[in-house]
Amino acid sequence: MKKVLLLFVLTVTLFACKDVDEIINPNYNMTFNFTQNWDGEEITNPDYQTTVYTNANGEEMTISKLNYLISDITFTDKDGDVTVIEGYNIMNARDGVNTQYTPSRKISEGEYTLSFTFGFDDEDNIDDAYTELNSPPWGWGVPDELGGGYHFMRLEGMFADNTGTQTPYLYHAIRAAIVMGENPETEDTSFKVDLGAVTITQDTSIEIKMNVAEWFKNPHQWNLNELSSNLMMNAEAQRMISANGKSVFSLGTVE
Repeated sequence: MKKVLLLFVLTVTLFACKDVDEIINPNYNMTFNFTQNWDGEEITNPDYQTTVYTNANGEEMTISKLNYLISDITFTDKDGDVTVIEGYNIMNARDGVNTQYTPSRKISEGEYTLSFTFGFDDEDNIDDAYTELNSPPWGWGVPDELGGGYHFMRLEGMFADNTGTQTPYLYHAIRAAIVMGENPETEDTSFKVDLGAVTITQDTSIEIKMNVAEWFKNPHQWNLNELSSNLMMNAEAQRMISANGKSVFSLGTVE
């Protein structure tokens, strides 16, 4: 009888502790909405290949493709403890594919600073590691002679060059290839994006905004007449893309 009573008390205690813990530290779903704009003007599907934008260098350009990847979304609390949503999200902005992302991991109630990695850092940028990225429609892998791994972004379109001729540009971001060939050497040009403070008290929707104009603006004013193609083979161009990317993203609506 005493054993039965003890088992009952332990069971009640365990359930009580669980209920108290869930009340004190509830966990909530996070949904991330990725939106794109050009200096505040929203970019939507009908804008691709039709809307003409003027970049910081004065070149008129259109956008035909905008695919990009982010990884390791991180919530850091006021004590410096971090919660990392491991994995990645790859987006086709033009068609709205994966522009809304709800990871399976939940976040506890609290105040955090929010960050993520643009692309894959070297720890995660493992050649042929991600089946989805190796297959259509992405074809996201980087050639072995450039160090392998995966793209971070493909931004493509047309621009009017200095003769007025419509010319394609391929603004592709990858890990920089310092030495190319059979024994390539690379430099990690992924970067951390700090979005600032968020408070979580319920299931939360977080908008992450990309200002596409910033890729061509700050700190390097981009000249498409000089840098419009073969950027994957240009380590210095990849460093410039990485530097410009640090001002591209901002925190939008949190609700």
